[in-house]
Amino acid sequence: MGLLDRVKQNQTVPPGSAGNGPATATLPGATPYTPQAAIPVAQPAATASPTASLSQRAQAGGGEVTPAFTAAKVQIHARLIEKFADEIDSSNKPGVREKIFELAEEYFRSTAMTMTKNDKERLVESVLDDVLGLGPLEALLADPNITEIMANHPKQIYVEKSGEPILSSVTFESERQMRQVIDRIVSLVGRRVDESTPICDARLKDGSRVNVVIPPIALKGPALTIRKFAKEKWGPADVVNRFRSSSPEIMTFLRSAVRARLNILVSGGTGSGKTTLLNILSSFIPENERLITCEDAAELQLQQPHWIQLESRPPNVEGKGAVTIRELVKSCLRMRPDRIIVGECRGGEALDMLQAMNTGHDGSMSTIHANNPRECLVRLETLVLQAGQDLPSRAIRETIGSAIHLIVQQSRLRGGVRRIVSVAEITGIKDGEIQFQELFNFKQIGVNAEGKAVGYHAANGVLPMRMEHLRAEGEDVPEQIFVAGKQPPTDKLY
Repeated sequence: MGLLDRVKQNQTVPPGSAGNGPATATLPGATPYTPQAAIPVAQPAATASPTASLSQRAQAGGGEVTPAFTAAKVQIHARLIEKFADEIDSSNKPGVREKIFELAEEYFRSTAMTMTKNDKERLVESVLDDVLGLGPLEALLADPNITEIMANHPKQIYVEKSGEPILSSVTFESERQMRQVIDRIVSLVGRRVDESTPICDARLKDGSRVNVVIPPIALKGPALTIRKFAKEKWGPADVVNRFRSSSPEIMTFLRSAVRARLNILVSGGTGSGKTTLLNILSSFIPENERLITCEDAAELQLQQPHWIQLESRPPNVEGKGAVTIRELVKSCLRMRPDRIIVGECRGGEALDMLQAMNTGHDGSMSTIHANNPRECLVRLETLVLQAGQDLPSRAIRETIGSAIHLIVQQSRLRGGVRRIVSVAEITGIKDGEIQFQELFNFKQIGVNAEGKAVGYHAANGVLPMRMEHLRAEGEDVPEQIFVAGKQPPTDKLY
């Protein structure tokens, strides 16, 4: 999409224009996205491994971009469209690469231009990314160490590595190229972004979450944020042993709570890992249960075979045809679900979710933005009010108190580390207020030499009031995991 337009718009290349490779300038005080390894000598494009090539570029970040490089790229791109426009098959990436390589060799012979093998391979990959992929973002998407890509404007792209934002050396050639990449992303999921709708949420094919803001809302040019979806599927063992986001005791209790069909709300701030934790909790659900998920942008990746995935839809050009999360939740009640999982409660769908939990859909789960369990309850009450039912505050709180059983608070602490910082059990209503007790929490002790928060998980010495329910459901939870422990030695903190 947009290839012919791109060729017409780039017939003339202004001297000194930038390309897909890294810019040489960095912002004052910023840490550049430095190369990790040099690119090895490339094979001819027809036989090079696509995966290996992209991985190498992700590690190296590219080379110097000259006006000659950019001019060659534009001309090769134009010839590709002119000669093979009807033959380009997006599913045959090696075949398209071979055509680009042939055109590149032809261009070098006709212009007597010389390039190193590495630069030739980089040129071929750059044209291929523009034709079939997402341009300069392809190398960043291929880097497994990058978890988030934040393009503030075409000439400034930050990436998140190990929880810290770093200024990348990769840039877009122009605002026009960035808009073409944005259009390609949003069109893949049947959405649009223009001056009338300058904000859009979308997703990539692998499930990565995308947010787009364009002028006139974005004053410095289009802004693109991509939260990458992990290629490997993380499980409970990764959370406990690899990332230390939870203790074994917390994960043991949450596994039993899910299997005993307790309703769980995962609370946390932006980027704290709520969706990842929800994915992991859903892995404890028995395979014979029918699950229905409702999301704004499909991100959940459940392992159960009996799973229906629903996604909301924005209005069309005429402002019609929108399908909201609330409508999805209402619809799935008629689809005989055993459990309903709402990707995130953001509005009036909170009321429908609570009603579903109170009417036979025990074991349902959702996420919500909040800083701690108490604020989570206040925010949930506010979201219910957005349903426009004009319910009294007491009725809302009683509904929340009977529907939600557990609140799992996920936080992103200093240095980018993500931890389950609280597991709170709702105990009921007292004097018109929702009561809860914390069963586990994370006690932060300090910050290590790397600037990351360190501490330990501990039980608060309180037994859950639903222990009998857990046992009745066949979940034998050891009482000793709720015994309050002492602070471990410094070398045991994490």
